[in-house]
Amino acid sequence: MLNPNLNLNTKLFDTDVEKKPTRAGFGTGLVALGKEDPNVVALSADLTESTQVHLFAEKFPERFFQVGVAEQNMAAIAAGLGVTGKTAFISSYATFSPGKNWETIRTTIVYNKSNVKIAGHHSGIMTGPDGATHQATEDIATTRCWPDIEIYVPCDAIEAEKATIASGKTKNPVYLRYSRDKTPLITTSKTPFTPGRMQEFWQGNNPQVTIFAMGYMVYYALVAASELEKEGVNVQVINASTIKPIDIEGILNFTRQTGAVVTVEDHQITGGLGSAIAETLARTTPLPISFIGLQDTFAETGTPAQLLKKYKMDVPAIKNAVREVVRRKN
Repeated sequence: MLNPNLNLNTKLFDTDVEKKPTRAGFGTGLVALGKEDPNVVALSADLTESTQVHLFAEKFPERFFQVGVAEQNMAAIAAGLGVTGKTAFISSYATFSPGKNWETIRTTIVYNKSNVKIAGHHSGIMTGPDGATHQATEDIATTRCWPDIEIYVPCDAIEAEKATIASGKTKNPVYLRYSRDKTPLITTSKTPFTPGRMQEFWQGNNPQVTIFAMGYMVYYALVAASELEKEGVNVQVINASTIKPIDIEGILNFTRQTGAVVTVEDHQITGGLGSAIAETLARTTPLPISFIGLQDTFAETGTPAQLLKKYKMDVPAIKNAVREVVRRKN
């Protein structure tokens, strides 16, 4: 069942569940931060509306910088702002930032521990119709290797707003990952959000498997958990909204209950959430583990539903992965 202590959306499994893109939460969260802190500034690489930074630009035009299609310049300018007392947010599609400007972010922002937040939008195969060139599916792998960076992947628009605000409270570089299309609201305004801590969204009775999911894929993991429960297979679903620093204590506490793991992410299975979980367990308590995500391939063009099915990342695939690790455990 849904964890009653987290004030989750009770209409989550309804056919008319409310949906919003996580990028919408970035826009509202950035405005909220701007009202609270006059040192918050924002930069965009000619993608203000699609990344929702236009809301900040309209409210605080004197603190907004439009750099045009020049992602490397955007990162370097933000790095300078971040070391001189500002909290700088750079916003673009994730394939361009932190994709195209990866080295500039590494050398000017991360290496110098500049107070910059990298907002990567249109991530994953959820950006289906735009094709592989715009589907950022390796961005967590390429940022997770940087020292001292924090990485947040909110599960819905409400958590995205909270994650955006939370990122402005830390002085570390932060990578924030958002998606384009509307996805179900899983949380509510009363659901707690603590950077660096995982949350048990679904509590199974004597669960056999721990499902760690990130981003909007948490919804599909919850649907799979609900269906599996009716089939007599109990699992727990963990919202892994912080990928770095990874919640080692949470991982160990949850997996002690089950002894088997499935990871679920809209990302390459190499270097993403699954890798972070596996690295932790390999150092502590190796367990049977199965990975849902892109299996070393670029995706095609299509609707999100078509692509999730084709690349075995939908609800049936998650259920099959659970059954598979149960067999291995037994």
